[in-house]
Amino acid sequence: MPSSSLAAPLDVELRPDRPALLRVDPPDDTASWAAEFREALRAQVTEHGALLVRGLGLRDADQAGAVFARLTDGLMTETEAFAPREAEGHGLYSSTPWPANQPMCMHHELSYPLEVPGLMLFACLTAPEQGGATAVADAEQVLQALPAELTKRFEQEGWLLTRSYNDEIGASLAESFGTDDRDGIERYCRSHAIEFTWRPDGSLRTEQRRGAVVRHPLTGRRCWFNQIAFLNEWTLAPEVREYLVDEYGSDGLPFNTRYGDGTEIGEDVVQLINSTYEEHTRREPWQAGDLMLVDNIRTAHSREPFTGERRVLVGMAEPRRLADGRPGTEGSGR
Repeated sequence: MPSSSLAAPLDVELRPDRPALLRVDPPDDTASWAAEFREALRAQVTEHGALLVRGLGLRDADQAGAVFARLTDGLMTETEAFAPREAEGHGLYSSTPWPANQPMCMHHELSYPLEVPGLMLFACLTAPEQGGATAVADAEQVLQALPAELTKRFEQEGWLLTRSYNDEIGASLAESFGTDDRDGIERYCRSHAIEFTWRPDGSLRTEQRRGAVVRHPLTGRRCWFNQIAFLNEWTLAPEVREYLVDEYGSDGLPFNTRYGDGTEIGEDVVQLINSTYEEHTRREPWQAGDLMLVDNIRTAHSREPFTGERRVLVGMAEPRRLADGRPGTEGSGR
């Protein structure tokens, strides 16, 4: 298949209910194939927001890592993780652990650090028996579909992420900050506009205010880019939320989101955001060996409930510091 053919419109299958799909014949060397077609593949991601490549036959972490490396200028190390992942190599991770019977709703990966991944890479090594798709939604369309009054408020105020670290749920201090040294954590927070409070029991609570609507660094188009619904208490399964509130209190949840001025976000608003995502969701069931590339700023992604074994590896690349990613003044440690 000549390189130019990948850029031809007929090579990519387009349907309104699924991501752009490119079918290829299994190459002899997947890493060399990725290097050869890198620019053409990336052009399709820029055009469509996400691209699913079927036919590569990715089988293991080494092969997936080699393909990821050829498609990027280097993979990112995850920081400020909300849940622990298993490292599968440099910049190569297992998918976020999450109960198989519960959906992981639409979100943009790591939208709250100052440096966000511009590109997400997924490799399906084992496809689930049923469900488990990594679905996508266009952030430009979602922004346009949400009520203007709501998006205007979030655009002006941003959104506030609160985190309370504990030993039971979520990523540990070392997994989030790269160290469990108190001084090192404080330095990280100060340099990354994160307000922090050490509680009497030695646990850490943090707050960070980030932009909810940003302009895409390549297209300049406005995108609904945040994890307002995904990390909010009302997105949790009711029994999980009830347990966490009983155990830690409403102000001590492992993570929660608020309006940028600190006001609580109502359950109705969270449901509205999630239902708007669902109206714009495109999904295609995984097949073993698939590769998916996602523009993390333009395109949100989710993980649907599944049965059977599912093994999807994840990489993050193209770190971006968004000019409108942090509204107002910088936070300060206290």
